[in-house]
Amino acid sequence: MLIITCPWCGARPEVEFRYGGEAHIARPADPSALTDQEWADFLYNRTNPKGLHAERWRHIHGCGRYFNALRDTVSDFFVTTYKAGEPRPDVEGSGS
Repeated sequence: MLIITCPWCGARPEVEFRYGGEAHIARPADPSALTDQEWADFLYNRTNPKGLHAERWRHIHGCGRYFNALRDTVSDFFVTTYKAGEPRPDVEGSGS
């Protein structure tokens, strides 16, 4: 079982959390100005890197808050977690 550290509640088992997608995706300022392809790209296309990836998570069985995490997609190791709205930490490497 993975242990995920909520920035507010501390370390908890993975069953308390739900994945919320890729982190740091900015909503377009004027969606009506986008082409259909640009809007579809915003809605559906995400990066899928092998290695370090910024993700959103929600502590559904705890505080209920969203937070961000840097996770190595190869090893599933959570390098760090940080509050939503904070910039992505400059972290090198992973736990693999």
